[in-house]
Amino acid sequence: MSIGKVDLAQHALLRASETESARRSPGALDAYWSVETEQLLRQLNTSKTGLLSGEAAARCAKFGRNTLSAGSRQSAVRIFASQFRSPLVLILIFAAAVSGFVGEGHEAAIIGIIVLASCILSFTQEYGASRAMAALQQRISRKANVLRDGVERAVDAQDIVAGDVVCLSAGNLIPVDGVILESQDFNVSEAVLTGETFPVLKSPGRSAPGAGIAQRANAVFTGTSVRSGTARVLAVATATSTEFAAIASALERRIPETGFARGIRQFGYLMTEIMLAIVIVVFFANLMLARPLIESLLFSLALAVGLTPELLPAIISVTLARGARTMAANGVIVRRLDAIENLGSMDLLCTDKTGTLTEGVIHLDGWLDVEGNASDKVLLWAHLNATLQTGLKNPLDEAVAGAPLGDVVLTGFTKVDEIPYDFIRKRLSVVVLDDGGEQLLISKGAVQNILEVCDRVLGADGTPSALGAPQRLAIDDRFRRWSAQGYRVLGLAIRRFEGHSKFSRADEAALAFAGFLLFLDPPKMGVRETLAELAHRGIAVKVISGDNRYIAAHLAEAVGLRADRIMTGEDLSNTTKNGLFASVGKIDLFVEIDPNQKERIVEAFRRNGHVVGYLGDGINDAPALHEADIGISVDTAVDVAREAADIILLKQDLGVVVRGVDDGRRTFANTMKYISITTSANFGNMISMAAASLFLPFLPLLAKQILLNNFLSDIPALAIASDNVDADQLRRPRHWDIHFVRRFMIGFGLVSSLFDFATFAFLLFVMHATVTTFQTGWFVESLLTELSILLVIRTQKAFWVSRPSLLLAGLTLGIGLVAVTLAYTPVAPWFGFVPLPLPVLAGLVAITALYVVASEFTKRWLFGRGSRAGTRRPKA
Repeated sequence: MSIGKVDLAQHALLRASETESARRSPGALDAYWSVETEQLLRQLNTSKTGLLSGEAAARCAKFGRNTLSAGSRQSAVRIFASQFRSPLVLILIFAAAVSGFVGEGHEAAIIGIIVLASCILSFTQEYGASRAMAALQQRISRKANVLRDGVERAVDAQDIVAGDVVCLSAGNLIPVDGVILESQDFNVSEAVLTGETFPVLKSPGRSAPGAGIAQRANAVFTGTSVRSGTARVLAVATATSTEFAAIASALERRIPETGFARGIRQFGYLMTEIMLAIVIVVFFANLMLARPLIESLLFSLALAVGLTPELLPAIISVTLARGARTMAANGVIVRRLDAIENLGSMDLLCTDKTGTLTEGVIHLDGWLDVEGNASDKVLLWAHLNATLQTGLKNPLDEAVAGAPLGDVVLTGFTKVDEIPYDFIRKRLSVVVLDDGGEQLLISKGAVQNILEVCDRVLGADGTPSALGAPQRLAIDDRFRRWSAQGYRVLGLAIRRFEGHSKFSRADEAALAFAGFLLFLDPPKMGVRETLAELAHRGIAVKVISGDNRYIAAHLAEAVGLRADRIMTGEDLSNTTKNGLFASVGKIDLFVEIDPNQKERIVEAFRRNGHVVGYLGDGINDAPALHEADIGISVDTAVDVAREAADIILLKQDLGVVVRGVDDGRRTFANTMKYISITTSANFGNMISMAAASLFLPFLPLLAKQILLNNFLSDIPALAIASDNVDADQLRRPRHWDIHFVRRFMIGFGLVSSLFDFATFAFLLFVMHATVTTFQTGWFVESLLTELSILLVIRTQKAFWVSRPSLLLAGLTLGIGLVAVTLAYTPVAPWFGFVPLPLPVLAGLVAITALYVVASEFTKRWLFGRGSRAGTRRPKA
């Protein structure tokens, strides 16, 4: 979903939805946000401890799953029917109808059979691709925590029903509409519904019956996200009964058109222009030559169809789906098929360091007082803070919880309250009550952010003293030294209270700085080699981290990245948009970055002409994931990051990204093969046929022969999705270049036409062929050249050096045999073929061999001139 301000039309739709929420579903309740909680619980026949599992299952079966549609996957019937909506198919059906109308039933039947066979061929590929993608999507279904049988457990978000109690924390996408039962510093981003960019504080209570969405402070809505804090929410409306469902079509995320999709669209325009020109010129020219109207019309339409790669949609679908399956086997789940091409085109990757450059398994390596000595008190306080907090789970707290306690005793403490972490304060506070009845606030966070709320410091003996400039300088010096050694350093502070009833952020003041926590996350094994592999593929890596400059520089040096080109978050704040555009290419490490600055960095790289990938898994990564050309997240990421991503990694490892890039480039290369092969061969053949029809006293090929030729030549092309790709095509990012495609089509088209005219001369002036012999010989030569050019153009190397896949080679050989033997079979008369004399066949084979040699030289010349076309190296 797009995050930004909604327009007036969206506001109008929003107001309309607010007045009709009860009418949308029998399960919806009128103005539920204004009803007392106990009354609402009775109406939904539930309690604050949630539903029993059996009751939840029964409600799900009765009212349906929590999804906006019955399923995104189309049925087999609909996919098959869609094949007949293609303009090219409709043209052929029209041609068959015309033939039948004028009494050419035999011609109409043959055209109909070819149309049906093409549609079945396309359907089998597209349906298989859709099923494969549906299976992959199931692997990344979203989970949510609910109370079932009185116990918190994770369930599929689609299995939540009205009456469930949903447990929410920072990073969650809210799966239902409901009211808040209890909350703690609970802030929700509702931009997707209201356009308000700032999070809204939510709490239990009642809102006015006529309150709009933005005024319902006690309610949450499907599709919004939790920015900070925790809450328990009573689910009231699900699926199509939600406010989100009422305006989903207006708020649906507009996914930018990829370079590949844009290229396909431009290619379609190019082919349409050529097709229309040929149809009009050939049709009227044949009429001027006094040829029969119907015969001229069918011939012109057949030329148009023969020129067009009508199986392109099926080829793209099966190639992308096969690429997605291959990537899934390598640990990469594709959420949007178009993203495969962008992944292959990526030339710059922005990433955090934790889990990608480092092991991601953080260890608590030290718990030290302000003097730098080990302190059991610091470990005790850190452990209470980490284990009693219920907000955003993070590896630092897990590291503290997993640290050996030794002689530290945890008994005698009771949790009183907590102040959840957020990205502004960069602190997390927990309040406990000890066995002496004293309340203790324990705050943990970034050292500078902890120091901001401290006015005292605890000595080694636990005695507090004033926190002056010398003490601050000493703390900062230790922080820098440990960071430069590769440690991530957090500060810890405390404050004691008596009889305090409710705690808030305002209580994080006048704290006593107690000590340091040192975490170690070593560089990942093999990451230096992985970064070298990315560089070898033309992909630069930029680190964007909230950590301080010292630890980031230490890690960069350890993994082989440049550590001397650094920009801090403060520097970035003081840099204008144009200034960042000019300087961003000279920076390798972005450190001490605030969450809202990540999007600016990605945008600046994109303005510099890069295809940018962004790898992130946190709440604050969602805007940058949206901004990037290719958003990459991990299976364990928070909901908002997973939903914003185009690609999901099942393992947070740059090695997986490398394999995904290779798979993306293979997919792009194989798709471009089909386009290059069909346009170059078809363009030359159809132009030759159009020209020959103007000078010969007969048509060089009948309409049914053209369609049969086109159908047979497309069969091997279906194997392109599984074809081998040369290693050198994986080394650089590749992009669609319509100008290169045009040059390629014209260059090979001219060579093809040259040999076509040589074939015409051979058949007419050397062999003195009859009309049927000419048409049969030209059919054989045309099909053989199309099959030959497939093997030549599929690689930039010499065709005998690069081996095609077994399936492609087998189908090409098989169709080649059909081309040679078809004229000698019983079905030959159906298509107007006659057996060819051996000298004619030998001559055609010789012309085809010379064509292959000429095409090989043409390929080297074109790729030599266009070696830079469709590729781009990183500028940074």
